[in-house]
Amino acid sequence: QVQLVESGGGLVQAGGSLRLSCAASGRTFSSYSMGWFRQAPGKEREFVAAINWSGGPTRYADFVKGRFTISRDIAKNMVFLQMNSLKPEDTAVYYCGAARNSLLVASTTPTYWGQGTQVIVSS
Repeated sequence: QVQLVESGGGLVQAGGSLRLSCAASGRTFSSYSMGWFRQAPGKEREFVAAINWSGGPTRYADFVKGRFTISRDIAKNMVFLQMNSLKPEDTAVYYCGAARNSLLVASTTPTYWGQGTQVIVSS
């Protein structure tokens, strides 16, 4: 069982940066693939970024490549999303997810979800 708690969201101007954090509890955290997803008002939840168990391989949605970076600290049971060059269209609730299968595979969906953290990017 994995429990996830996101933090770090807020209001930022376009072009600015935010760093989201996801704290995980559960003794087998290191065996889970981790990802970030987002849901804008009136839209479906969409994939943003994922990182594998070892913290090495990553996958990004095309619309964040070069702007967002996912990382994890297994020792601290944390996963992060560094978001730079933010755009108004990045406004959404951002969710952390965990899966036993690799989230680097597009068809994989998380088994566990956090409650989400709101990101608002003003123009």
